[in-house]
Amino acid sequence: MSLIFAQDLTKVYALGEQRVEALRSVNFAVEPSSFVSFVGPSGSGKTTLLNLIGCMDKPTSGSLRVAGIDTSSLSRREAAEFRGKNLGFIFQDFNLMSVLTVYENVEYPLLVVQNVSAAERKERILTLLDTVGMLDQKDKHPDQISGGQKQRVAVARALVTNPSLVLADEPTANLDSKTAFRVIDTMHKMKDELGVTFIFSTHDRKIVGEVETIYTLTDGMITGKASGKGGGHV
Repeated sequence: MSLIFAQDLTKVYALGEQRVEALRSVNFAVEPSSFVSFVGPSGSGKTTLLNLIGCMDKPTSGSLRVAGIDTSSLSRREAAEFRGKNLGFIFQDFNLMSVLTVYENVEYPLLVVQNVSAAERKERILTLLDTVGMLDQKDKHPDQISGGQKQRVAVARALVTNPSLVLADEPTANLDSKTAFRVIDTMHKMKDELGVTFIFSTHDRKIVGEVETIYTLTDGMITGKASGKGGGHV
């Protein structure tokens, strides 16, 4: 069964008396343990689509099932619980909390959305920080580490709740090429070892060259689907 299944997905925004169709009859499916990218110019509908998949918004019409759930039927509270249990998020500006250490930033989602014991929290956090190569930086604050290190912390934070799906909005936009490939390799490792599905919204050719499936969005419609190499950067 597909992890995500969208059928005739449409999102319309009202701006005064104008109606703006951000998405128009979008159809696609994403399988578990895959690397998928939605590409297109600004205004093509990429962020709107990620917001719908991430249960941050609801479609105007059509259907969207994520992990077997019709997300449009969820209340605000149910959507928050669903995000906490099933989804991870990675942003281009990292969104780390400056007052928290690296360790505490990764721990935060567990404190907010899940009833996880202190011992299990510690095991998960240390394991993930080791996996992303940030264990030796765990007591530092975000302003004491580089941009690439911040993004690797963000990857660990996104994965600490054991999500089946991670949504990444321009996750390498603020990184140099070498650092970006290190972050992408980390994500590949998570996909291969943990079965996590990654969905990217991006302009970045570094990511587009690494994914398995590329959907092109134009004016709110999917206008192309292509296969990428999806084998990780060597």
